[in-house]
Parts: sequence; C-alpha cells; structure tokens
Amino acid sequence: MQELHDAPLAPLTTFRLGGPATRLLTATTDAEVVAAVAEADASGTPLLVIGGGSNLVIGDKGFDGTALRIATKGFTLSGTSLELAAGEVWTDAVARTVEAGLAGIECLAGIPGSAGATPIQNVGAYGQEVSSTITEVVAYDRHTRETVTLPNAECSFSYRHSRFKAEPDRFVVLRVRFALEEAGGLSAPLAYPETARAMGVEQGERVAASAARETVLKLRAGKGMVLDPDDHDTWSAGSFFTNPILDEAAFQDFLARVHERLGPDVTPPAFPAGDGRTKTSAAWLIDRAGFTKGYGSGPARISTKHTLALTNRGEATTEELLALAREVVAGVHAAFGVTLVNEPVTVGVAL
Repeated sequence: MQELHDAPLAPLTTFRLGGPATRLLTATTDAEVVAAVAEADASGTPLLVIGGGSNLVIGDKGFDGTALRIATKGFTLSGTSLELAAGEVWTDAVARTVEAGLAGIECLAGIPGSAGATPIQNVGAYGQEVSSTITEVVAYDRHTRETVTLPNAECSFSYRHSRFKAEPDRFVVLRVRFALEEAGGLSAPLAYPETARAMGVEQGERVAASAARETVLKLRAGKGMVLDPDDHDTWSAGSFFTNPILDEAAFQDFLARVHERLGPDVTPPAFPAGDGRTKTSAAWLIDRAGFTKGYGSGPARISTKHTLALTNRGEATTEELLALAREVVAGVHAAFGVTLVNEPVTVGVAL
C-alpha cells in the first residue's frame, strides 16, 4: 500500500482544489482498504475516503489526518449480473456493459468518479438511477468492524441520497453488485425527454444501447459534464446543487414569488416527487435569479455551458469557490424563497 506524507489532494479531485493531507494511503485491494480504515479507527486518526474525487470539496488548509484513496480493480460480469470493485472508473464500466449488450446503466455514461461512490449518492442522470439496478453493496462496517453485504432494500435509496450518505462515518463501500437487462442490445426504455428528443424517438421507446450511451455523452459534453483537462468548464463537481423538493405549502409560496418576480404567465419546472411534494429545477432557479452561464469575475465562476456547475477556471481557491456558492444560495433564496443544498461533500469547510 503506497504511503505519502504532506500529500497534495487537489490533483485527486475534479475541482483540482484543496490543501494537502497529513498522510495519503493508496489501497489497491479490499484487504488494504479494510486494514487502513481499521488502523485509523483504532488510533483515533481522522479518516477521509477518496474515490474518483468528483463529488468532493476540500478546504484550502487540507486534511489533518489520513486520506485513503481507493484504487481497487475488479469488473466481473456473469450473465446479467455485474460486480464492480469500488475503485473501478464508473464511466469505463458503463461502456463495458454496453459493449456486452446489456441495458440498465447506459444513460449514466460520462459521470466522473468511481463505482464505489455511486450507491452513496444514488447517482442518477437522464432518467436512470443506480438504485434501480443495484442488488447489493459490500461494505466495511466501522461500527461492527466487519465486512457486510447490504441488499438494496437496506440501502435506503432516495433522490441523491442513501443510507451510506446518511451515515457517512459508518460504511466504506468495497464492492457494488448490479442486475442488468438482456434486451438484445437495446437500451432500457428512455425515461428522460431530452434524451428521447435528441434521438428522434418517443419517451419510453428503446434504442440501441450504444446509441443511447453516445447521445448521453454528447449531451453531457455540451454542458461541460464530461471531464476534459483542457476545458475549465469541466473543472467542477458536475451539478453543485440538488434539485429542491418542496412540500405543498412551500411550492405554493414559490409559485407566488415566481409570478411576482417574473410575471403571472411564467411556469417554473415542476415534477411530482411523491407524498404531495414537488421537485423543481435548481438550474432554472439559479438562472432566473440572475446567475447566468459564465457568471463571476474571479477564478471561480459558473460554467459557461451550464448554470448548475460551479467551476475552477484554473487558479481558484476553495474559499473563492465557496464564496460564489454562498452568493448563489443567497440570491436564489432572496428571489424565490428556496434554499439550495450543495451536492458535493465538503471537507474542512461548509457553505
């Protein structure tokens, strides 16, 4: 297991931000992961687990403790059953399942990060979420000090949330298991209107899984959501804020504010979210509050391709990024009475 001291963490994140860690370990096997976590817990050393670093905002002072980078490998496909080691690159794994003619995660192509992070955030995009295909998650339980296998029903999946996110200091994901679909090389039914429109088909139709994947990659690239070292619009965590979910009273107040600010004929995006709640669009809120593409004058700015992405233009600090995030949160709340919640995990800092 590789060990470095006073190790830079910024290169391990898609933001390319943050100070160093006191110690950085890189684990390439499940046993090394468990040993590193157990050692930190036994000694009372603060522990930061890093996968692909695509959902991480690290403070400028860095991390005073042990950072553990999970670099395990393992892609096992048996029929329609898939098992991924936590360190597998997610977008590469998606490509391999499409090449195998299987459906279920093809519209999650291009999402940066590691496979082990997908159940934590219940990663989703373009009409698919991993909770729909995950069957089991193998994790190290830091409370019981044993490796456990949690079936889907015990993962408490919801919109961009899970048991793993709710208990961040308990589980370290080691492996993720999926049940995919043999559909003769076709995709799952297209659930997202934008994808269907881009492919010239009706929502709910199936297309070639490879074509669905390529279409999603093009859509994501057009929004700066596919990593490119030469494109500062991709030096981000993707969507920085989750889409707000409002109860009936909050949604009616929101509608009143929209009509007052933008006019009675303006209708904001609204999608049923269960239990009488409504989900609206964070990107729409940000844009209508006056934070348009490219907003900002410093090294941290809103993406020129998508208002939901906050970006590092190359020389930003974490504090400059957070200052921009706070400005957006305050502006949206002042305009519409809705409080945006950050999607990335913050380390040593907070909004």
